[in-house]
Amino acid sequence: MKNNNTAFALASGLAGLVFGWGLIVSGMANPAKVIGFLDLSMPWDPSLMFVMGGAIALGLPGFLLARRLKSSLMGLPMNLPTNTQIDKKLLLGAMLFGAGWGIGGFCPGPAVVAAASLASDGLIFIAAMLVGMFAFSVRGQ
Repeated sequence: MKNNNTAFALASGLAGLVFGWGLIVSGMANPAKVIGFLDLSMPWDPSLMFVMGGAIALGLPGFLLARRLKSSLMGLPMNLPTNTQIDKKLLLGAMLFGAGWGIGGFCPGPAVVAAASLASDGLIFIAAMLVGMFAFSVRGQ
């Protein structure tokens, strides 16, 4: 069991490093780059569209394969979402996520990368995100 936990931790760490490296290389850990895509009042930067397109092209085959598997390559159960309902909660959450992304220039992944480099805007975004998550969890009880 310990070897499986170690392998899982190593695989998770490697995946996180590759993801973080990709965010840095693509410029998505820089909020100015994201705002350059979202703010149409300034010269538009379409590079985020290409990053997202590349991520979808790379991730889609993996998700299609994962839907067919009963367990992961590491032997863990596949726990993919099954709810396909679009409701008020989903739409409100998507709007709040988009507003936070547009205001801060970060979504959670790039914010963690920026915070790990001790960038003040990344640290502030992470703190605000944690406050929002806490408020949601308290509201839900």
